[in-house]
Amino acid sequence: MSAFAGKTILLGVSGGIAAYKAAVIASTLVQSGSQVEVLLTEAAARFVTPLTFSAITHAPVHTDPFALWGPGFSGHVTLAECADLLIVAPATAMTIARLALGLTDDLIGLVALSTPAPILIAPAMEDHMFWHSATQDHLATLATRGVTVVGPERGRLASGRSGAGRMADPATIAARAEDLLAPAGPLEGVHVVVTAGGTREPIDPVRYIGNRSSGTMGYAIAEAARQAGARVTLITGPTALTPPTSIEVVAVETALDMQREVEAATRDADILIMAAAVADFRPEVRSKQKIKKTPALDGLDLHLTRNPDILAMLDRPGLIKIGFAAETERLLENAEKKLRDKGLAMIVANDAAATIGAPESAATLLMPDRPAEALPRMAKDDLARVIVERAAGLLDRRGHPVP
Repeated sequence: MSAFAGKTILLGVSGGIAAYKAAVIASTLVQSGSQVEVLLTEAAARFVTPLTFSAITHAPVHTDPFALWGPGFSGHVTLAECADLLIVAPATAMTIARLALGLTDDLIGLVALSTPAPILIAPAMEDHMFWHSATQDHLATLATRGVTVVGPERGRLASGRSGAGRMADPATIAARAEDLLAPAGPLEGVHVVVTAGGTREPIDPVRYIGNRSSGTMGYAIAEAARQAGARVTLITGPTALTPPTSIEVVAVETALDMQREVEAATRDADILIMAAAVADFRPEVRSKQKIKKTPALDGLDLHLTRNPDILAMLDRPGLIKIGFAAETERLLENAEKKLRDKGLAMIVANDAAATIGAPESAATLLMPDRPAEALPRMAKDDLARVIVERAAGLLDRRGHPVP
């Protein structure tokens, strides 16, 4: 069930061009099961009308801090008390200053100063305004009070310039809001590194050796780990997938690239889940120019050299290593050998031909000194949650590996 289900979320919209994106946020929250109450400043109403938000939320939009009180509704007091979360998006420089200084000259400021609910803000402004010491000081003040700040992102701004100040994507804001509403997960405070996708080993500038991995399994595991409360680093080979939100994403191409980034990311990691389909071999020599098809060329001989076995070579004390065995024959026999030889805490064994590129997977989970756990065929999102749940079980209550 979504963490938004049954929650009351206040969405404060202040006066910036990014106010139109707040309608997307409101729609996302409503579709996720939340009751959304929109607080619209006078300036924001110049960009997006109250009717827009009322049509999305099926509720009145709050615009007047001096609106009359009545039975069951005491203005900002009622709004502040009923809230499970206050989101301010966009949060302009003026609104950020109001919040930091505790000013109550608009409805957002009134509610923010009155609510015990967590507060999330998404700054949006020109980059010079964002980097101004006054704005940075106000953001630092809000951070010390426990306010969560999402973004801004770099990109094209309303002025036509490019820089930091673009409001974070609505999906990113919604994902961070869900994190704030969700109960503490079993991986709270744990750093999980996940690899995904296949690698590409260049033959020449336009050709490569690769495989059919779509990256779906690794991306699903990264998202499941995030939902379980972990700080996630996703190291991914080329895929057509959209990276999950609120996750650090590191893009790589070759096996050597992936080895370098995995070694760097796992220096402070607790768990490594190696779901990537890393090429076992690469061309020993990469042509600097495109290899031309000529009448004299009857064939092409490639000499391949072995890539490093990242999981086997990675030997950091305390790191829980989880691998995959995608096999076409003697599945459990080969998986058990990899489990032992690579010093893994768990391995996920599945049929390579039936799994790679498919939306579903059947798997068997193997751990040292435990019976194999055969799982039925299921969607990869569901399998990812099972894998993350078992990974969490390998940690003790203090977040350390179980002896």
